[in-house]
Amino acid sequence: MNSYSIYNISSNIAGFILLGFPCHRENQILLFSLFFIIYILTLLWNGAIICAVVWDQKLQTPMYVLLANFSFLEIWYVTTIIPNMLVNILSETKIISFSGCFIQFYFFFSFGVTECFFLAIMAFDRYLAICRPLHYPTIMTERLCTNLMISCWLLGFFWFLVPIIIISQMSFCDPKIIDHFVCDPGPLLALMCTPAPMMELTCSTLSCLNLFAPFGFIMGSYALVLRAVLRVPSVAGRRKAFSTCGSHLAVVSLFYGSVMVMYVKPASGNDSGTQKIVTLFYSVVTPFLNPMIYSLRNREMKEALRKVLGRRELAS
Repeated sequence: MNSYSIYNISSNIAGFILLGFPCHRENQILLFSLFFIIYILTLLWNGAIICAVVWDQKLQTPMYVLLANFSFLEIWYVTTIIPNMLVNILSETKIISFSGCFIQFYFFFSFGVTECFFLAIMAFDRYLAICRPLHYPTIMTERLCTNLMISCWLLGFFWFLVPIIIISQMSFCDPKIIDHFVCDPGPLLALMCTPAPMMELTCSTLSCLNLFAPFGFIMGSYALVLRAVLRVPSVAGRRKAFSTCGSHLAVVSLFYGSVMVMYVKPASGNDSGTQKIVTLFYSVVTPFLNPMIYSLRNREMKEALRKVLGRRELAS
């Protein structure tokens, strides 16, 4: 569909047009197949980690319980994006309803905010385990672990609620075309009939707080962890500590390294191509890679995953 027909359609609809990845039909089918495979593998890998933690009694510790909840979060995070993206790739009109757009906007950001807080409490757990090993069982109790996880979910789902409600009440001018594959605040704010600098500032401030506060906490925790690890006399002990923290640091680097590019100034600064690539990386690629990162260097998790796969083979 050419740009002229898209413009005409956008002038006569109540919702928006998500351009997604405009390209030839053959390339669209290729993109559909690629994202579909990534989505299925992401569900399987994260689901396997959840099953491993649930079924293996040796993994019933705060570190692995947090990891299982993180995998559960990742499943829902990619589900807010990829199914709609797959439909959009094959669609001729690429229309998304007004309510559908803002529902996706809300859940996409809520899960993203929740992920930031989850990464922070996972760093806190590693800090306690390495820097306060004798007090770890009495501090990181099942009750505290549960309360921290509940707090992450509550903060995530209330963090952007008011701004999203306010933005949804504003008027948007034609052409209602969003040059993205997800309902993102930058393109949405750009479509407003009346400029809203205060709303842009509010979104930017909330994004900065959500990104830099947990990230600063994570970096502070790992600075203390690094200091404690370097004091360990044995090489084997240092290697084990670094191995325990390395996976989490890799996930933090992948997620924060890309997401900080996007949402410090959501309404400006990046062209649409860059926005799509960076958003794809932190919202699709990292949830796909995270289960492999957490399992490849973790002997206990690898053994538990083998048991899970063994059960599936027996069941089949």
